[in-house]
Amino acid sequence: MSDKFDKYLEEEEHFLKDTKKSRKQRKLKSSKDRSKYKKTDIQKSKIVSPTKNESKKHLDKGVVLSILGEEILVSFNKKEYKCTLRGILKKEKTKNKNILAVGDIVNISFKNDKEASIESIDKRYSILSRLEARTKKQSIIAVNIDQVLITSSVVKPHLKPFLIDRYIIACTKGNMSPVIIINKIDLLKLGKEEEEEEKYKNFLKIYEELGYLILSISCKTKIGLNSLLNVMKGKTSVFSGQSGCGKTTLINSVLHTKFKTGELIKKTYKGAHITTKSQLIELKKGGFCVDTPGIKGFGIWDLELEDLKNHFFEFENFAKNCKFGDCKHIDEPSCKVKEALDKNKISFLRFEAYRCLIKEILEKKESLYE
Repeated sequence: MSDKFDKYLEEEEHFLKDTKKSRKQRKLKSSKDRSKYKKTDIQKSKIVSPTKNESKKHLDKGVVLSILGEEILVSFNKKEYKCTLRGILKKEKTKNKNILAVGDIVNISFKNDKEASIESIDKRYSILSRLEARTKKQSIIAVNIDQVLITSSVVKPHLKPFLIDRYIIACTKGNMSPVIIINKIDLLKLGKEEEEEEKYKNFLKIYEELGYLILSISCKTKIGLNSLLNVMKGKTSVFSGQSGCGKTTLINSVLHTKFKTGELIKKTYKGAHITTKSQLIELKKGGFCVDTPGIKGFGIWDLELEDLKNHFFEFENFAKNCKFGDCKHIDEPSCKVKEALDKNKISFLRFEAYRCLIKEILEKKESLYE
């Protein structure tokens, strides 16, 4: 592979490494909580809709604004309540990475004028989630979202098309529209980033031709901010992307808020994870947005071959003429996709992204038989 694409592979390499950071404090707190073992709760297994006993008592619907550890903030009638999960939901939580996410519509019963208990969770119409590298479980980022504002930067940190591809696939699987945001474009005008500018222009050409909406933005010069605000109006959007790309700065610039932002680590130009929790924010002109903590790698939950066919749709006209019906376009003979690649009819950047993802799927299948 050309050195030109080495930087693009960083998130692929990061995802393959298991995270070693532990969650001892959270596990200790959970182990001491005995409410999830109540006999009356263990027999109730459904968590999405209220049980028969719950339907007999009055429950109010609220929306989850933020979650930080065991602290859950829910909005009801424009008032915020600190909520706790009912015992049966805590039991389910031990089986999954998380069962509750920002944007969830929940049925609550009030304890007092400041606190409530979450009895059940309503069905979601969309889910943005990822595969957690350490536990191999689904980690839900946000739910009931209309569009994902996939936030990247042209430099500091540099543009990562492969990471963007992963997000787009997750959007399709989770029933959301992808919007690609490329931040910090003012840095290109300094004349010191010729290589990055070339990559940026190449990315625009490829992905705009494929029909993706791309917003090039600078918070410093205000370029693109009005376009971003128009895209967000009347919709529920989630900002998600690599650490240090300026997600929170974008929100502050568009909504005139003052959420805390961090400085880049000079040596790596990576973010320092200032945003520690996801939070739902109401827009003055209609709609909502969710700010999320930055990520280093994005594993796609339940990735299948069909997902790649849907995402790399420009391959299809060539793939249907491959010698083998189940051609993976890697090293099979008479592969029309590889021939199209050699003739520059398919983007090398897109094919490299495909190659990394197909390798991930095949390695996962091999591990099942070991």
